[in-house]
Amino acid sequence: MERRTSWGSTTRASRVRLDAEHAWALVASARTGPQWYVDAAPFVFRGAVDRVALGRGRRWPVPDRPVLRPGDTAGFWRVLEAGPAEDGHHLLLEAAVRAPGTVRLSTLVTPEGPRCCRVAQTVTFTPSGLLGRAYLLTDVLARETLMELVHRRVLRDLGRAAA
Repeated sequence: MERRTSWGSTTRASRVRLDAEHAWALVASARTGPQWYVDAAPFVFRGAVDRVALGRGRRWPVPDRPVLRPGDTAGFWRVLEAGPAEDGHHLLLEAAVRAPGTVRLSTLVTPEGPRCCRVAQTVTFTPSGLLGRAYLLTDVLARETLMELVHRRVLRDLGRAAA
């Protein structure tokens, strides 16, 4: 697993023994039932924290179609992009939670051969105002933990599909 961290973003990337189209269908699935972007433990926890902090703590249902589309909502995410990108398929989600800035989660699925692809996930926090910049300093460890757990969940789901 590749790991990259900066003040504003944390990335995890892995090669997966699954063709890119199949991996994309799983990563961006909008079918009812368990979905990593809704029920991964860090997102369930974050939604609960948001509700305690008097935020919206949304629990939008998954749309129930093959894949997510721009404009969809699921869990506490708004789908900004979903579909073909320059080098694969890209899913960009924005969190509708109480935070002193903007939280986005990007997932890129890139083909690397007939039965292999690369899945890269990046969570970013763009601070707003002085409070946001202060929050950014304390957010690094939380982002690291979140991205590690979420990426492992995605890899587990993809591994089950490949088996």
